[in-house]
Amino acid sequence: MNIQKMMKQAQQMQQQMLAAQEKLAEKTVEATAGGGKVTVVANGAGDVLSIKIAKEVVDPEDVEFLEDLVLTAVKKAIEDGKAMSQAEMSKLMPPGMGGLGF
Repeated sequence: MNIQKMMKQAQQMQQQMLAAQEKLAEKTVEATAGGGKVTVVANGAGDVLSIKIAKEVVDPEDVEFLEDLVLTAVKKAIEDGKAMSQAEMSKLMPPGMGGLGF
């Protein structure tokens, strides 16, 4: 094995991963809860970008319901963003290395 060749391949892979991470930060996922009453948009970097709440679910007498809807939608958006990220990163892994948590 040529150590210089391995180092060059590692550097190329690192550059590809950085480029993929930048692209993921631009891609978004949308998750909803309560039949679409709460919508959360997140990106592939795991950042929540926006939260939309329908007026009809804003009930001062039942704040806990709204809190649950928001939490559910945020969790789903983050989960979907992570799944998208893992799928994109796994494309960069050489065959046989997909089980490294990427």
